[in-house]
Amino acid sequence: MTAFTINCQSIQLTDEQFYQLSQDNRDLKFERTATGKLIIMPPTGGETGNRNGRITQQLFNWADNNGTGIAFDSSTGFKLPNGANRSPDASWISLERWNNLSVQQQKQFIPLCPEFVIELRSPSDNLAVIRQKMEEYRENGTRLSWLINRQSRQIEIYRQTQEVEILDSPMSLSGEDVLPGFELNLEPIW
Repeated sequence: MTAFTINCQSIQLTDEQFYQLSQDNRDLKFERTATGKLIIMPPTGGETGNRNGRITQQLFNWADNNGTGIAFDSSTGFKLPNGANRSPDASWISLERWNNLSVQQQKQFIPLCPEFVIELRSPSDNLAVIRQKMEEYRENGTRLSWLINRQSRQIEIYRQTQEVEILDSPMSLSGEDVLPGFELNLEPIW
């Protein structure tokens, strides 16, 4: 199944209306581009869902032990500075940024860009589209992000002010200075 994009620019959904649409249709996953296009994402298949769970499990375990920030799964919505609403497969923000949000902001789509993002390419994902999303994260403030492409067994690493680095079949990835001490074991992901 592929994602559907609906041009609803003439409607101009407010942030509250977009949030309510998402709450009223919990079986669907919505994203919204900076230009207002609505993207309806299909559910993932079992294999992708399992691999994504293993990614989030490792990130959550590290975040719980490290205590410097909050990890999020693929159902979390973020309102990026450019106006887009995105839901990365896994993400993390520092505790300082989390604590600076109001209780209401913490309960709804988070009005900031995560510092760290992981996207796991599913078989139905268009590679060019997911790469554009990775660039969008970087342009909106993500310091480190990984695109895991199981089909080609490659990792694309996006960092601020650097060219994209591509790794072939690595067995682990380092959280570098963004997530010190975090090491994603890719063996259960491949």
